[in-house]
Amino acid sequence: MNKKITDSGIEIKTIYTQKDVLKTPPPEGFGEAAGTYPFTRGIQEDMYRGKLWTMRQYAGFSTAEESNKRYHYLLSQGVSGLSVAFDLPTQIGYDSDHELAEGEVGKVGVAIDSLRDMELLFKDIKLQNISTSMTINATAFILLALYVALAKKQGADLSTLTGTVQNDILKEYAARGTYIYPPKPSMRIITDVFEWCSKELPKWNTISISGYHIREAGSTAVQEIAFTLSNGKAYVKAAMDKGLDINVFGKRLSFFFNAHNNLFEEVAKFRAARRMWAKIMKDAGATDEKAMMLRFHTQTGGSTLTAQQPMNNISRVTIQTLAAVFGGTQSLHTNGYDEALNLPTEEAAGIALRTQQIAAFESEIADTADPLGGSYFVESLTNEVETLAWKIIETIDAMGGSVTAIEQGFIQNEIAKSAYQYQQKIESGEKIIVGVNKFRNDQNITPPSFKIDDSIRQLQIDKLKLLKEERDSEKAAACLKLIKDKAINGENLMPAVIDAVENLCTLGEISNTLREVFGEYN
Repeated sequence: MNKKITDSGIEIKTIYTQKDVLKTPPPEGFGEAAGTYPFTRGIQEDMYRGKLWTMRQYAGFSTAEESNKRYHYLLSQGVSGLSVAFDLPTQIGYDSDHELAEGEVGKVGVAIDSLRDMELLFKDIKLQNISTSMTINATAFILLALYVALAKKQGADLSTLTGTVQNDILKEYAARGTYIYPPKPSMRIITDVFEWCSKELPKWNTISISGYHIREAGSTAVQEIAFTLSNGKAYVKAAMDKGLDINVFGKRLSFFFNAHNNLFEEVAKFRAARRMWAKIMKDAGATDEKAMMLRFHTQTGGSTLTAQQPMNNISRVTIQTLAAVFGGTQSLHTNGYDEALNLPTEEAAGIALRTQQIAAFESEIADTADPLGGSYFVESLTNEVETLAWKIIETIDAMGGSVTAIEQGFIQNEIAKSAYQYQQKIESGEKIIVGVNKFRNDQNITPPSFKIDDSIRQLQIDKLKLLKEERDSEKAAACLKLIKDKAINGENLMPAVIDAVENLCTLGEISNTLREVFGEYN
């Protein structure tokens, strides 16, 4: 009989019984109901009967004006939250007129250089009425400052603003690469955001600890949650070392996971992660159950999409949508079928959103909490995923935690090994990818191409030139000096950064000011 083994190395039996479930019982128990510790079955008692997951579509390209048009389209089609993609220069702290920004402005997301761009990005959208997720890390504190400055201009009550900044720098060192400063000052900035938001933006999620990019870089499902939860432990320790209350900041931590094609392993991964995080937070001293809840956003797997036979990606995204919902996600982005070829067209984004809506309103999969709970297979697989993930976390803990493991290259090397093994399986035909290494055809279906013109950079350069001519240059210089002083003195940076963006200092200027103090990580 053929052996069946998941990408995480878990052997799948032909049939499961109650004995398999009881063989490796979880340390924190199974949890009989949703909404109760350790939250294996979900964080709300009635899950989606009370409130459906937030339907987001990740979008951002070209200029703020063009992205604003897409946001209005998505809102008109029924999204319940916005999700902003930023271009590479914005992500690594360069204005559009910097020489290193050439060829990248507006390409993989929207270019944001100043408060004026932010105003255009959210033109005719009331920030108080929507939830906004911003996928931004090294410059997350600046983008949050821009968002807050705009909300203040709109007259919003900051205490009611809802949304998330990704703000997860550790996975950038391990898997993605859009870092600026070394790990220690980067962690300091993140805890500044925790501290400031706990007082001024109490409903804002201050971090989205991301396994998504770890998985996209080639990790297995088990590694995804192990590395992500280890990073989470590092952020909790940094916040507690700063004197912050785990029962306060713990409620504003969120996670971001990937949904791949192995439906049952993905569901088991989400269930195990919730249970593990509850234990981690309890062991760290949390006493409020809300601070022990793992709340997460899911995005369908970008690396699973194929340029060959791209319409097949609609089926892949549908399977991944089911995994996220069966796994109890709080928020979901579904990828466009054409994203292996170009930025998603409006048509592809619309189909992706409709996939979520059909799942929510036609399939009735949202009628009960944890519908796969109690399955001998799913319960056993959840336990096995958890057991393997704890082993990895224990290895990282023995090294001194995530920061040390990243500095020593351990996490990067483990991801690289898994990515290599996965690709070997595809090339040998052991792993079948429909339309790629099996069931191929000569017909080439090419969806409408959606490319960004290089002239976007000149538009941004012109806007920057005008901004610097019109602003009060003395005030701007004073704001940048204050940021530098606070960085040197160890004071919380957020108030000074908000003041700076309100006085039209640019993202690049603020980033460069801190480069002078913290240096750059190589």
